[in-house]
Amino acid sequence: MTARSESSPGSGANGAGLTAPFRPRAARWVSGALAVLVAVATVLLLALLPGTGLSGYGALDRSGFALLGIGVVWFCWRQATVRAVPVDGGLRVRNLATTRTVEWAEIVSVRFGQGRPWVQLDLADGDTLAVMGIQRADGEFADAQARRLATLVARATRTARDD
Repeated sequence: MTARSESSPGSGANGAGLTAPFRPRAARWVSGALAVLVAVATVLLLALLPGTGLSGYGALDRSGFALLGIGVVWFCWRQATVRAVPVDGGLRVRNLATTRTVEWAEIVSVRFGQGRPWVQLDLADGDTLAVMGIQRADGEFADAQARRLATLVARATRTARDD
């Protein structure tokens, strides 16, 4: 067995814990609760609005309220489902608007300094990638998740001779 395969992410006795998905806690709960609240409020609003007439709301008004409610629920769902998942050969990062998979070798460093709302990956091409799956709002849990991600990157990029 080569040194590279021995040190791949997920190998060894504790590898399963290292390769678990990275998901925020607080943002997931808050976004989920807000989505349910907005959905219920939208349904109640549509049911309780006065009908057509001089002071009533027509079909266009109701459609607008429904579309706004659906848009807010969709946004909350996207926020609740941000994550980073270690996959074969890299990390799949699902943020609010995009999903991107980067190879382990592309990741130069993992940064999560004070004042950063989420982890940032510095990539070999000079670009950066936010990892919203690890958020500062989660406190010490987020710090532990950032260390776990840094460990995964270090293990995945280790060579037989690490200078």
